Amino acid sequence: MANCLVIVESPAKVKTIKKFLGANYEVDASNGHVRDLPKSQMGIDVEHDFDPKYITIRGKGDILAKLRKEVKKADKIYLATDPDREGEAISWHLMKALKLDELKEKQVYRISFNEITKNAVKTSLKTPRAIDMDLVDAQQARRVLDRMVGYMISPLLWAKVKRGLSAGRVQSVALRLICDREEDINAFIPEEYWNLDADLKQDGSKKTLKAKFYGDKNGRITIHNKEELENILAGLNNKEYQVDEVKAGERVKKAPIPFTTSTLQQEASKVLNFSTQKTMRLAQQLYEGVEVAGHGTVGLITYLRTDSTRIAEEADVAAREFIEKQYGSRYLANGEQNKKSNVKIQDAHEAIRPTDIALTPVIVKESLQRDLFRLYQLIWKRFAASRMQPAVYETTSVKVKAGNYLFTLSASKLQFDGFMSVYVQEEEKEENNILLGNLEKGSILKLEKLENSQHFTQPPAHFTEASLVKAMEEQGIGRPSTYAPTITTIIARRYVAKENKNLYVTELGEVVNSMMKQSFPSIVDITFTANLEYLLDKVGDGTVQWKTVVKNFYPDLKDAVDKALVELESVTIADEVTEEVCELCGRNMVIKYGPHGKFLACPGFPECKNTKPYLEKTGVPCPKCGKDVVIKKTKKGRIYYGCEANPDCDFMSWQKPSTQKCPKCGSYMVEKGNKLLCSNEQCGYSTDK
Repeated sequence: MANCLVIVESPAKVKTIKKFLGANYEVDASNGHVRDLPKSQMGIDVEHDFDPKYITIRGKGDILAKLRKEVKKADKIYLATDPDREGEAISWHLMKALKLDELKEKQVYRISFNEITKNAVKTSLKTPRAIDMDLVDAQQARRVLDRMVGYMISPLLWAKVKRGLSAGRVQSVALRLICDREEDINAFIPEEYWNLDADLKQDGSKKTLKAKFYGDKNGRITIHNKEELENILAGLNNKEYQVDEVKAGERVKKAPIPFTTSTLQQEASKVLNFSTQKTMRLAQQLYEGVEVAGHGTVGLITYLRTDSTRIAEEADVAAREFIEKQYGSRYLANGEQNKKSNVKIQDAHEAIRPTDIALTPVIVKESLQRDLFRLYQLIWKRFAASRMQPAVYETTSVKVKAGNYLFTLSASKLQFDGFMSVYVQEEEKEENNILLGNLEKGSILKLEKLENSQHFTQPPAHFTEASLVKAMEEQGIGRPSTYAPTITTIIARRYVAKENKNLYVTELGEVVNSMMKQSFPSIVDITFTANLEYLLDKVGDGTVQWKTVVKNFYPDLKDAVDKALVELESVTIADEVTEEVCELCGRNMVIKYGPHGKFLACPGFPECKNTKPYLEKTGVPCPKCGKDVVIKKTKKGRIYYGCEANPDCDFMSWQKPSTQKCPKCGSYMVEKGNKLLCSNEQCGYSTDK
């Protein structure tokens, strides 16, 4: 009979861990959290020291009953939930729900491991500990703060906009980041510039060298318009192109550091086109254990929620031995690649790495589904590369003089591939130029042709999931475990639409963000949120009491909610009566708000349930057919402008069109910030409204 019980979170881990332990051990799972705050109320006793009221989660009664039976049989109970704050809190909730702290005749321990391997699990059993209440309190503080924000502000949004909306301590700040970026994009005014390239040839060479216009002896010159270009071309007319300077050098490309949660999500998005949610789901499977032919069930990677780039000494040694054997000592790094120190980093556990570097992607490929394999391969290659030498390029840069102007050309040749023999982070751009060895100062080059091209500066890019995660990490908003759920929530609430990887704010998102900024500026303040995360870290290391953080937070939130209940009355969205007549009962239809935004509904509901799409007119005639331009939305909620005669007329624009025509080319103009821009990108004309 088993006299030791190990309780983990996920059933997927049970099989993996059971294999490592003998017949004396029973392994069972809690299936995540077993207790939480009630859904029907805030569940925090504000009057009595902010005590949270925990209840058993619906559906977990049978699981707890089974665990109680297992507890009765065991002499020792090991709580082996995930090695982070949330995992620590789950262990504490299990202890309370199973009343383990009241069992005097049994020994109860907390164990944690960063990877699910035989060595890691057995080592943790040799070094059991008590539950770390500082980590539990940090998680309690996060949960209570999030509950307060959600349960106090969300009803306000229901009253002022529509039911079903939600506010969140982290999600509202993430929404603000996207809205602020959208404002920057809308206000951006493109500026014209020109490029000028010279195709040059060396004597006796068939290969053309492409030199880029640089400026003159005083420095770089930007060509702003056609007139400036014509002046430069006039100054180059009939001029000799002579090599003025040749510099040979070396460029070192450092090996990458191992993955953190944030960098894994970013790289998986760029390289594999995975959403943050998909990346975390697949990484969870790799961590918990998969069946590998010849090895049984194996946890292939270390814990997936981390902001540290630290690597365990034994893993570092094993990786170096593997690299030396497989690639040779020439490829072995001298020291360790480390991320710069950052006060926001918890450094609770290691970076994300393979649990055994000897399990190469080739060995596991046949055992893994395609996407699991691709993610494992990315993690394996990144870790192996982090223990290897930098790549070295031989570089040549040349300045060519023509009259008073200078052109530059450069070339680089890979001298030593180093870590790039394993991992290429992004496609290395091949240089167009292959410089001959006899190119030296004073050499005369023959001009084949001059090429010029017009360009316009580009607005800031829309956020993608990857770039939003990067921004959240840099600003200290949220933590590794919260990035993916936060993005998933704002998309699910239809505050943000995802199209071709890009995130666009919807009309609903704009309304909610505007209300949050007006009534709860501190909640959506980036610095305030980052400071709160820092305080939660301080609770985790035992230097700040969790209830102190909550007590300081609640009064300001309560005052803001009370004030908003009064002041926001004026922004209540009443049903707006339109000229559209209901064809079923003859009433004038009204504008309603639904999950996808505005729509037309009959005010006679429930007797008349007629509804129609709402097309808001802009007062601008369609540039193609002359009918009204209306505001429309894509299926995912992104706003655009189209003709009311669609599908007979296919006019559409992402920016609001103007009644004015471009005086330069005759195209229709669009509104952008306080400017009017020509819709023809090749024209570039702009003017004040």
